[in-house]
Amino acid sequence: MILTVCPCPCIDVNMEVDSLGVGRANKIISKRTFYTGKALNVAVGLARLNARVFATGFMFEENGTHFEHELHREGVPYKFVWNKGRASENYSIIDNKSMLTEFDDAGPEVCTEKKDELISLVARMAENCECVVISGGLPNGINSDFYGEIIKAVPKSVATVVDAEGDSLKEALKHGVRLVKPNLGELERTLGKKIATKQEILAACGEVLDLGAQYVLLSLGKQGAVITDGSCNFYCKSVNVAMNSTVGAGDAMVAAAAGALVKNAPLREILCCGVAAGTAAVTQPESISFTKEKYEEILSNLCVKKF
Repeated sequence: MILTVCPCPCIDVNMEVDSLGVGRANKIISKRTFYTGKALNVAVGLARLNARVFATGFMFEENGTHFEHELHREGVPYKFVWNKGRASENYSIIDNKSMLTEFDDAGPEVCTEKKDELISLVARMAENCECVVISGGLPNGINSDFYGEIIKAVPKSVATVVDAEGDSLKEALKHGVRLVKPNLGELERTLGKKIATKQEILAACGEVLDLGAQYVLLSLGKQGAVITDGSCNFYCKSVNVAMNSTVGAGDAMVAAAAGALVKNAPLREILCCGVAAGTAAVTQPESISFTKEKYEEILSNLCVKKF
């Protein structure tokens, strides 16, 4: 079983308007609401690939039932550590000029007692898991060392996957991580440098390996992805698809890569599975995930090269 840990669930509301003006009424053309959180998205992706998965993390009393409903609909079992307040609600508005305006909610605070409760829950559940995935931002009240505490609580025999950046990623790496999945921007912000050339990409991934990762799966967006263990480096270019939404694409990549990882797949296969799922996700405007059929179609057309 794969356990996914979501520290910061949130509601993403995406709206399209005819125009956006301050101080006047604005007409909404379309609106989509996603009950999300990176590790919850990973859990949904794994369920769609028929993997055994269980979701946990923090949840909030005032609107948490919406998340439960979505997970139940996707067939994902779950157990949360509940907190007072509401999960944050973030708004993305696109106008007729394709300009994106975002409003990000601060969200409630999580106390130390709840943090310790979640760490204990993960430690107990991880004993019966093959892999633990932790991804996403942190709620107010929780420091970046939380990622390290989670990884430390997982038995060494259990594979760990982390999708984070900055201090959260660095804290996790102190305790050793099987696979990390940054995108290029996240890797640049984590290491504090611009990364452009092939040599710079491999050097930057090497730094992450030196910090404690066994594998680095680096997303390059629509260009595909790179995977490396420091000795073998592979690149997979994404196929051309109609891009409808990038929501959840990185989480889809993590889901498929984690699913391949627990099957002891070679690096080439982990890379291909991740790229196929990430690409399939961008074709689904009404969903934060992907269909198994689209994933398999794309997977059959991918090609891996040495990098």
